[in-house]
Amino acid sequence: MIDENCIFCKIANGEIPSKTIYEDEDFRVILDLGPATKGHALILPKDHYNDVYELPEDLTGKAFILAKKISLLLKKKLNCDGLNLIQNNGRTAGQTVFHFHIHVIPRYHDDHQHIGWNPQEISQEELEEIQKEIFES
Repeated sequence: MIDENCIFCKIANGEIPSKTIYEDEDFRVILDLGPATKGHALILPKDHYNDVYELPEDLTGKAFILAKKISLLLKKKLNCDGLNLIQNNGRTAGQTVFHFHIHVIPRYHDDHQHIGWNPQEISQEELEEIQKEIFES
């Protein structure tokens, strides 16, 4: 299913031109127009799913297999020093386009990007409480 109002649906299905680096029956992989680094790519399913919660399991598996394939391609072709895979779900998590996608971001020594989080301190008791909360649900 395609959402006629979704820009990523239009890009994934070729209605809007993009710098495509890979395509198959389920996905199109494009270069990001606002890249974090050289070679920053987006993996877009051709069908519309808002986020990982809506993505069918078979496509979830294919998406992450494809992420590995694209990662290896970028490492080989662009000689990057590392790589981030980022997939945001929901506005609070940083999602700005509500069409499931995976960012594949090559990393280079001194690229001045700071993708990460501030680790918080947590006690063993708090970890155990969270573990129980998850298992009891």
